Amino acid sequence: MSTTPPPRSLPPGARTGPAEPAREEGAFGWLRALDPRGRRAFAGAFGGYALDSYDYFTLPLSMVALAAYFGLDSGQTGLFTTVTLVVSAVGGALAGVVADRFGRVRALVITVATYAVFTVACGFAPDYGTLLAFRALQGLGFGGEWAVGAILVAEYASARHRGRTLGAVQSSWAVGWALAAVVYTLVFSVAGDDLAWRVMFWTGALPALLVLWVRRRVHDAPQATAVREQSARKGSFAAIFAPGTAGSPGLLRTTVFASLLSTGVQGGYYTLATWVPTYLKTERGLSVVGTGSYLTFLISGAFAGYLTGGWLTDALGRRRTIWLFALLSAVCVLAYANIPDGSNTLLLVLGFPLGFCMSAIFSGFGSYLSELYPTAVRGTGQGFTYNTGRAVGAVFPTLVGYLTDSWGVGGALVFGAIGYGIAALALLGLPETRGKELT
Repeated sequence: MSTTPPPRSLPPGARTGPAEPAREEGAFGWLRALDPRGRRAFAGAFGGYALDSYDYFTLPLSMVALAAYFGLDSGQTGLFTTVTLVVSAVGGALAGVVADRFGRVRALVITVATYAVFTVACGFAPDYGTLLAFRALQGLGFGGEWAVGAILVAEYASARHRGRTLGAVQSSWAVGWALAAVVYTLVFSVAGDDLAWRVMFWTGALPALLVLWVRRRVHDAPQATAVREQSARKGSFAAIFAPGTAGSPGLLRTTVFASLLSTGVQGGYYTLATWVPTYLKTERGLSVVGTGSYLTFLISGAFAGYLTGGWLTDALGRRRTIWLFALLSAVCVLAYANIPDGSNTLLLVLGFPLGFCMSAIFSGFGSYLSELYPTAVRGTGQGFTYNTGRAVGAVFPTLVGYLTDSWGVGGALVFGAIGYGIAALALLGLPETRGKELT
């Protein structure tokens, strides 16, 4: 009689050891590696960030019409972006604390609902001051959504695939941007400019549908819930500014350099995101449809960049990938802003690499910032550093606005390249975290 014990029975759908690596191979191995709860978290974060992007771009795409309607100069229109991003720093920092103290999903719902409500309110603004105030309040939700959604997914993702998984979440920004460009082309082609900009803001009600689904179907990762219930220092600003001691390295250095990194990258990005549509219409003389066509190349490059950057983040490491695309983004900005008049075909072609590089650099942010902080203050640290970068980087679009009269929009875009240089220098003060487990 054989003494070999009978095989143990497994619950239906259980994974066996040898099969697991095979499931995680291929282009979508990162998605198969997530359990069902992780996939729902991914869907919620992807949708939230796509609609965050959509609501953000309703303003830059409507900028020319708004300036004409309210009689604004370049400095006043640039102030829209600056106020949005400065207030988003407050919203992002608060959302991070809420995420650490009350849960990632609860914070996600609050942020999405906030930016949706105030985007719609912008469409009813009777004057410049009211619109500026509503746009600032929209920034409260806009600032927190990405950080909260990125942390939610990072805590489900494996160390092996975290870069690709968060890069895929980041790619949803291009999806929302593309949707906004399509709606912009349709609305401004059908309605007069005086009404069209209001309609653009009213379509910002779309995220309300996502909120209902997230509340019912998405849950925090179990380890994050356990830490939240047990930690005494959860959501503590003091903890992320604690200096190092003999027994502990502290988080002050990390917070300072991560904020500087975020400032450089976002200063460069929002300079371009805010002013490229205006540059195409005013200095290149493109129509609404023409601007949409050029943005198609830029946005297509952005989508490809997010996905490629996520893969490189896992393959090359967080620091090396960000440094590479900081350099390439600076080169692309300078090339794009200095294309000779009459070379609009070259402008069209260069839109793809510009969108690719300025987006690929963001792919590593979700994984990198999540890995720099422990679970108890991950939301606080990521929310503060990422959104401080938004606030300080918001100075860049305003500088461009005030310099356009003397330098032109294309010439003033050089500040985008300066931002990417700052980001490259900030990496010197941060460690590599590829392969780190989020325990």
